[in-house]
Amino acid sequence: MTGTLAGAVRPITADSILELIHRQALARPEDPALVQGERVWTFGRLRQRVLELAAGLAEAGVTEGSRVVLWADRSAAVVAGALAVMSLRAAYVPVDPTFPAQRVAAIVAGSDPVLLLHDGATGTIEPPALPVPQLDLAELPALRSVPLPRLPRATDVAYVIFTSGSTGVPKGVLIEHGSLVNYAQWCAHTVGFTGGAADRSQGGSPLFGSLGFDHAMTSLWPALSAGRPVTLLAGVWDQQTLFGARRQPHGLLKVTPSHLRFFERTARPAYHDVTRLLMFGGEALDPALIASAGERLAGVRLMNHYGPTEATVGCCFNEFDPAAVRGLPSVPIGRPIWNTRAYLVDDRLRPARAGEPAELVIAGAGVAAGYLGRPPGDPFIDEVELGGPAGRAYRTGDRVELLPDGTLLYLGRADDQLKVSGYRVELGELRRHALAVPGVGDIAFDIVAGAVESLEAYLVLNGEAAPDEASCVPAVRQALAAALPPTLVPRRIRVVPELVLNVNGKCDIAATRAAAAQAQPGRSRPDHIQERV
Repeated sequence: MTGTLAGAVRPITADSILELIHRQALARPEDPALVQGERVWTFGRLRQRVLELAAGLAEAGVTEGSRVVLWADRSAAVVAGALAVMSLRAAYVPVDPTFPAQRVAAIVAGSDPVLLLHDGATGTIEPPALPVPQLDLAELPALRSVPLPRLPRATDVAYVIFTSGSTGVPKGVLIEHGSLVNYAQWCAHTVGFTGGAADRSQGGSPLFGSLGFDHAMTSLWPALSAGRPVTLLAGVWDQQTLFGARRQPHGLLKVTPSHLRFFERTARPAYHDVTRLLMFGGEALDPALIASAGERLAGVRLMNHYGPTEATVGCCFNEFDPAAVRGLPSVPIGRPIWNTRAYLVDDRLRPARAGEPAELVIAGAGVAAGYLGRPPGDPFIDEVELGGPAGRAYRTGDRVELLPDGTLLYLGRADDQLKVSGYRVELGELRRHALAVPGVGDIAFDIVAGAVESLEAYLVLNGEAAPDEASCVPAVRQALAAALPPTLVPRRIRVVPELVLNVNGKCDIAATRAAAAQAQPGRSRPDHIQERV
């Protein structure tokens, strides 16, 4: 069918990540699985601790279909906790400890968990008081012998990740084990983790991103499921560990383009000493950014990876040569991964004409089971509506173009969503929190490129309320900081007399930006711009 791309059809050899990791633990129990500083958990130790934790969680009331909030510090105990939850055919709900209390409370309320798990021994931030029982992973006893729980089915929910919601309430995306296994096995194969014994000298992957974010799924499950070690880092700032001397490079390092900009401004490493494959995701990838790294990327496989949370981490990929993408507006996102289909359609779901921008709809093994507590419906549809087989499909809201070489070029959003440093947010959520602040008449948001991508806001004061600008701007920032991750709090808030509207009555952000700049000729930082330090 015109406007349809299909990934390779491959058999999936397990129903769950648990099954794959149990196989690795039995085959190579003494091999390292999780490395954190001088502490090393072997696959055998990881398997034993998962079984122990599962026994303790079952006694604490976790059953099939339960949801357990995971206070997602990057520690071996937390990884074992996630596996233990899944082994009971329950779902874990990762929550980043750096999230503001209001967002944590919304996720807890929306997921209706039976328990909150945390790692009190090595945790960086204690979880707040919440209306749910809390359990320290370290307090669950070590047992000599525990039975292996009944492994999950492919249709059981493995985890729930909450994304931004247009009503201001985060949406919980339901990811099934079968979808996660499809992604992990594709990734492990494509990266090269599934080579034979002669190739086992290749390293695994480092995890420095939040476990509450898709980035972690790429860094964690493909490596462990293929018997490769995962190195747990304190965070993106732990560059000494990430880029320090190693006996061998990692097999995979996944970053956002904003991460690369940050590394280029700070460590400027020789990437071939760090990793064999550098994967980008979360944002559009600028060819100029790749060119800026120059020879330090020589000898490294480069891959652009695309996918919304609703398509299980990633659904398209493009291994590229820097010279081949020079001059393009962005690095193409490529083709679908295994067992995945991509449809290019117009706003009535008809196949788009060749060479025209189109909405991207994803179908196949990776499509999520929907949103927690919400009835089926748009943006999830039946693939039959697209002329394909019966099954789930997801309207991404992203605009793409099919290039002559058969790869997809990402053009931007077709709706009111933004993606900032890999975090996706709906403008409706940002506006809802900002408009609740007294004195705010209207507000618009824009992405600002830089060493690290950030948001900028254009604020119109409510003249009838006669607000004090000096107090209104900090109040907006405070309201957003209380509800959203720090990345989604605008770095600058510009007070403007009005927003520029297009012919459809919607804010024209480019025209608003230009009008704001024109109103301040020759001034690099107007007085009414308040920056977050």
